[in-house]
Amino acid sequence: MPGASAATTPLTGTSHGTPQPSSRVGLAGVATMAGSGLSNQTGAALGSLAFPVIGPVGVVAVRQYVAAAVLFAVGRPRLREFNRRQWWPVLLLAVVFGTMNLSLYTAIDRVGLGLAVTLEFLGPLSIALAATRRRVDVCYALIAAAGVVTLMRPRPSADYLGMGLGLLAAACWASYILLNRTVGDRIPGAQGSAAAAGVSALMFLPVGIVVAVRHPPTLTAAGCAVAAGVLSSAVPYLADLFTLRRVPAPAFGLFMSVNPVLAALVGWIGLGQRLGWAEWAGIGAIVAANALSILTSRD
Repeated sequence: MPGASAATTPLTGTSHGTPQPSSRVGLAGVATMAGSGLSNQTGAALGSLAFPVIGPVGVVAVRQYVAAAVLFAVGRPRLREFNRRQWWPVLLLAVVFGTMNLSLYTAIDRVGLGLAVTLEFLGPLSIALAATRRRVDVCYALIAAAGVVTLMRPRPSADYLGMGLGLLAAACWASYILLNRTVGDRIPGAQGSAAAAGVSALMFLPVGIVVAVRHPPTLTAAGCAVAAGVLSSAVPYLADLFTLRRVPAPAFGLFMSVNPVLAALVGWIGLGQRLGWAEWAGIGAIVAANALSILTSRD
């Protein structure tokens, strides 16, 4: 997941077992949110540098291992105590977690960091807009739709498979949010998320072995893949735990909407992936739709 913590629900900012945040966003909260977003996108950019050697699948496998190690250390799941009613959403969450990261990283490889992350962001945005009954949110949905049309407009260089994978990542992120709520309701603390991360890592274990045998990673490629796991999984997760104790949910969700812009900037500065005015306009429309929805919320 991209930068969303496995113990939180993106845009709603809820976290099980955490104290209520204060109504003010302090400097520490802003710095942590900025650092989390930048870390997440920088990690994805570093991971993409390993694509020529081990491919997106290899990078995602390493990322799943790192995420599992971090979440197991934090969540400490008591797996033997889980019953069947608790295990089925955990298993579904594991599948969605792996599919989300694999489709996102493959999309990054094909269409670039900024476009892939923007398309993936449609997942939590759709959940947020669908949860409201306000007429004004229909306007925000139309703004976001205009952004999608702009990004996916027909042109000779368009990679529709890559964009389709970005939309698959969006669908997975939406499912991830809904499943996380179910897991959080049935399993205390972060145990459910930790278990799902562990199962996902086990699923990718044979994949990682096959990739390592067929395409032996160089030291640089392995380092980039590990860095992607740390910066895009471990750091955002721990940062979110800190932030959600100090920052109101609307502010947290609002800052999350900046991630597509951060991704485009990191892709441009770090990877040389330049975007045209139409792409920037599309990203801006999607970000604006989410930001306006949160700012005009009566919650």
